[in-house]
Amino acid sequence: MVLKGVEVARAINERIAKEMESLDIAAPHLAIIRVGEKGDDIAYERGAIKKMEKVNFRCTSNVFPEGISNEDFLAEFDKINNDDDIDGILLLKPLPKHIDEAEVLKRIDPVKDLDGISSINMAKVYSGDESGYAPCTAEAVLEMLKFANVDLTGKRVTVVGRSLVIGKPVSMLLMKANATVTICHTRTADMKAECNRAEVLVAAAGVANMIDDSYVSDGAVVMDVGINVNEEGMLCGDVDFEKVESKASIITPVPGGVGSVTTSVLALHLLKAAKIRRG
Repeated sequence: MVLKGVEVARAINERIAKEMESLDIAAPHLAIIRVGEKGDDIAYERGAIKKMEKVNFRCTSNVFPEGISNEDFLAEFDKINNDDDIDGILLLKPLPKHIDEAEVLKRIDPVKDLDGISSINMAKVYSGDESGYAPCTAEAVLEMLKFANVDLTGKRVTVVGRSLVIGKPVSMLLMKANATVTICHTRTADMKAECNRAEVLVAAAGVANMIDDSYVSDGAVVMDVGINVNEEGMLCGDVDFEKVESKASIITPVPGGVGSVTTSVLALHLLKAAKIRRG
């Protein structure tokens, strides 16, 4: 089965709509912060704006020139961070090298930190504290597995990749769901063997078409989190979809898979932040 993100996103949107009907609060307000004109950032910003419009949430984009000084950016960031009308912040990273990103991460209000980039929210994810926020893409993987009725209890799960954005947090979320998790990385001695043991395989290495059918056991669930551009200039994942589809019981495509659920999780986090901030 090909598990497409649009179905999962629609189900999340319906959950948000039902919850908003039961709450007596104004529409939550998202602030997007972008520095420069990177294509990837602009595309994600557009997707986030479109999603907020779809669920009737407010959204404000704050765009700063690439050459803004560190001092000026921090001052502008503080204004947004301290604005009581803003419920959540989406900071598009990485920031330009001359901006002190570590200082920004220290300053962001943990309640407004919707993508789980602060050390406080990271610690909450690692300790199993559900009051924090996991990175939206990592949580999108769990939302898709839940939608497909994949019971993770006792399942052997292999995660390929150990980044702070995907690999590590998704591993924590999977363990919280009672999966038995193995994390593979560039120093793993026999990655192919580790992947073949997996009943659920999460590919988050950032290498185009790295996972072919020789890495996947028959009937495995394959979640492709990679976003790459192949030699033909086409968007593709970490999984060679054509080779793996016939072996997998469930597989996500790229594009149209996990990535398309990420902004729906962002909206869920914004609603959560609004409820916390408004008591």
